[in-house]
Amino acid sequence: MDFDELVANGKIKRIFRAKNKITIPDIVSHITQRAAGKELLFVEESDYLFMLAQLKEIAKKRSLDIYPFCLMPNHIHLLASPREDELQEPMRDLFSRYAMHFNRKYMRKGHLFGGPYRQAVCLDDAYLLAASLYIHMNPVRAGLVEDPRDFRWSSVRLFCDQDAPTSFLKSGFILGLLSNDPKISKEVYLEMLVRSVKIEIGDSLEQGDSIERFKKTLCRLFPSIFSDVGNRKHIAERTGISLLDEEEVEKRFAADALPERVRGKRFLIQQLIA
Repeated sequence: MDFDELVANGKIKRIFRAKNKITIPDIVSHITQRAAGKELLFVEESDYLFMLAQLKEIAKKRSLDIYPFCLMPNHIHLLASPREDELQEPMRDLFSRYAMHFNRKYMRKGHLFGGPYRQAVCLDDAYLLAASLYIHMNPVRAGLVEDPRDFRWSSVRLFCDQDAPTSFLKSGFILGLLSNDPKISKEVYLEMLVRSVKIEIGDSLEQGDSIERFKKTLCRLFPSIFSDVGNRKHIAERTGISLLDEEEVEKRFAADALPERVRGKRFLIQQLIA
């Protein structure tokens, strides 16, 4: 089955991959990478700074847009999209540069990362917003801080602070889902972030549906916000791929009077998502 074709034609919403990455221009992906075993990726402050410098340089030199990120002690989260038909090349540059630097600095040999980076494509706006909040909530879930804004090695303040400095990150693409007014969008994002602290969040590195479940909880907490987000169609306009969200799919299921047809459709969708 040609999954790239299925994604390009809007037949599936998400697919998790470690190999044979999807590189379709403008497709937003949740990229995760982790250390081998229980080793650390970042030992001291200069390690974080080196990774941030590489991230900035590669984003500028390559055709890559980066949205939120979070550098955890032993893993990395970021949302990114290629402007051209390349994703593996800039990601390879980023992780290989860092691994070479880390091994040289700490006089170690062998693989730093626990395999190829993982990719999960984001093809609906609600999932994109939930993924961004999830990324910024990682330090809280890990017990590193109580307030996500206190974690230094993420992009959270660019999404919340009214006086945030100009950055190479494209925070406006996600904040624009909340309001056309940058001030209001940051206020809303901050409110969602603060209330997200109380939500039980799974581990996306171990559970492929953790962000989906997180999104459903957010939709219940902020129904009017997600209703508005669903009408904006940022990803659909950017990629030309327009998909129904899960709530609309459920409504269409409910309108079908034949239970066997509902079960058949639901099974087919589950298989495509899997």
